[in-house]
Amino acid sequence: MGGVATRAHGPAPDAGRDADAVAYLDAPFQECMRQVGAIAGAVYLRDADPGMLRLALLSGLPLDLMSPWLSGAVPAPLPGTDAYREQRFVWVGSQEEMAHAYPRVAAALPYPFALGALPITGAHRWGVLLLMWPPTHPPVTNARERRNISAGAHRLARLIDSEARKRLPLPPREPRVLAAGSAVQDPSQRALAAADVLERLPVGACGLDLQGRFGYLSPRAAELLGSTEADLLGTLPWHSVPWLDNPVCEDGYRAALVSRQPVSFTVVRPPDQPLLFRLYPGSSGITVLLSDADTGPAAVRMRADRGSAGTPRSAAHLYQVVHVAAALTEAATVLDVAEVVTEQVAPVLDARAAALYKIRDGRLLLIGHAGFPATAAEPPDGAVLDTVLDTVFGAAAKAATTGRAVFLGSAAEADRYHPRLAELTGKPTWAVLPLVTHHDPTGCCVFAYDRARTFEAGERAVFTSLSGLIAQALDRARLYDEQQRLAHGLQDALLPRALDRHPRLEAAARYLPATRGMDIGGDFYDLIRIDDDTVIAVIGDVEGHNVAAAAMMGQVRTAIRAHTSAGAPPDQVLARTSRLLDDLRTDLLASCLYLRLDLVRHRALLASAGHLPPLLRPPGGPCTVAEVAPGPLLGTVPDPEYPLTELDLPPDTLIGLYTDGLVEAPGIDLDQQLAKCAALLSDPGESQDGRLDPLVDILLRAWPDDFPRSDDIAVLLLRTRP
Repeated sequence: MGGVATRAHGPAPDAGRDADAVAYLDAPFQECMRQVGAIAGAVYLRDADPGMLRLALLSGLPLDLMSPWLSGAVPAPLPGTDAYREQRFVWVGSQEEMAHAYPRVAAALPYPFALGALPITGAHRWGVLLLMWPPTHPPVTNARERRNISAGAHRLARLIDSEARKRLPLPPREPRVLAAGSAVQDPSQRALAAADVLERLPVGACGLDLQGRFGYLSPRAAELLGSTEADLLGTLPWHSVPWLDNPVCEDGYRAALVSRQPVSFTVVRPPDQPLLFRLYPGSSGITVLLSDADTGPAAVRMRADRGSAGTPRSAAHLYQVVHVAAALTEAATVLDVAEVVTEQVAPVLDARAAALYKIRDGRLLLIGHAGFPATAAEPPDGAVLDTVLDTVFGAAAKAATTGRAVFLGSAAEADRYHPRLAELTGKPTWAVLPLVTHHDPTGCCVFAYDRARTFEAGERAVFTSLSGLIAQALDRARLYDEQQRLAHGLQDALLPRALDRHPRLEAAARYLPATRGMDIGGDFYDLIRIDDDTVIAVIGDVEGHNVAAAAMMGQVRTAIRAHTSAGAPPDQVLARTSRLLDDLRTDLLASCLYLRLDLVRHRALLASAGHLPPLLRPPGGPCTVAEVAPGPLLGTVPDPEYPLTELDLPPDTLIGLYTDGLVEAPGIDLDQQLAKCAALLSDPGESQDGRLDPLVDILLRAWPDDFPRSDDIAVLLLRTRP
């Protein structure tokens, strides 16, 4: 299935990826939190896919609160991924600062708190340490705090380095959640004394742990809640007390938990008894005091009439819906949209499987899926919509063609729609949503469930709203992909289709575009045969990653070929090309390295317009960086001069030309990266057969696996023959 995203909700189940596999990080992680006074923290580790971070360790918060951030793509605009990608300390000191710098986080977690993130880097970039403080924390960190946070991250990195000697330190399938607690003397006696004190109060008192479960209830609290201690202990309030199942209660709990500030609100116990809830959070849970409250304009009243159209099931779901809506607006490509739908939207809707389809030329085509077997998600190749209406894909085809949603709440309903639908797919309950833009159906989105359920009016309204957002995101992504195809087609047309062959010269070249999310670039190379004795090799880089850069790259390459054909020497070729760009009044900068190879005298004449020097490996010797006198970048000065450099090229000399994407990036040491490339060409290892193509692949591996690449790479390798 070429081009189809098939990621599941979590990483593949590998040996050693249970939660206990990261238990060796517990003590230093909690010690770091204690030293800096953090109320919550998390450790994210790099997954098997180096472009993905996953939550490995959590303390101080319930896991469901972190559900929007169980994983994060490295390029995503989040505090943790920014810290990992840029290898720096990220600090967000207030709710206002969070809304400005990271609006998605602020929308999904709209409570006051401070946050810091620091990369965990040892032998490799392993992950990131995330810490949270209450809003009472000063808006900036002091030097002592930064030292302690840095020491904690370094200690975690050393432990992971040690673990890496035994096995690859991957995040567990399910994050490890640490329980907060403190040691006490005579806990049984203290508990009895505390219970005795609370039972004498005229108000009800209860205790919630960090997951929100009842850990203690006084008799008065149980009475006010209309239940018994035995029935309530160990349960979530909004599960065991039906009239507490509303956004106000859960939002109050979440606000107290995240901000560590007291919160109060009033809820009406049916039929008409208002109760005041006062929440006092701490490091190990929340104390709740309940009392009768008078009704008044300041009271927040929420009756148990769930199921009104558009009402979210909980505050958590409301904020998660906002979060995934923001994620959809940031999805650039069609596959990005598929990943958001299957990895973020589906969990928010409690779906166990999801699939995204598009319509093209009257056919239903799978874009991406998760939770389904491939055979249950992908229609037959070439099947038109009319032919799949009577198959297991019939619901998807119907929604896509009619523009009306299909809700199947049980296996019986599913089987009435298509015999054995539930049996063949393993999913008895379905929500099949049409994707409509400009009044035209463009596809459909399928969410499936393991158990029967009722799709109430309010929930259907949420599904409908999300389907509109998904449709818009998919339409925008399709336009983006089409622009990308056109742009890459332009660049492919501007680069040489094949290198000119010469009996005295071997050549191999490669161009790699920047990582996903970037546009095309202006890197180029060329090999021009003048006659039986002379060959011209050129490599250059126009700044930018867009059509303008590619277009200018074409102008530079054409100008260089024209001046070369006119017989100009290397310095004049660059000077004339520079004057042309100066006349064009372009704002883009361009570098270029121009080599005139005399394959009879075994000499080379070089001129450089601000480009990186070539790598040179003489026969039988080590590879080094050649010394080349540089000139100004193309188009930057009116009358440029380019010094000439002459090099000896005895037979079997290897010449490596490259653009800066191979060796330069923030956080990468240029000299070390050049030395690494030279070492790879000095000892090519697997390329002992003498071919240059495998050697190009080896050189491209010089880029660190755990460092995201943000620039294009062009490589041209040459080797002289006798």
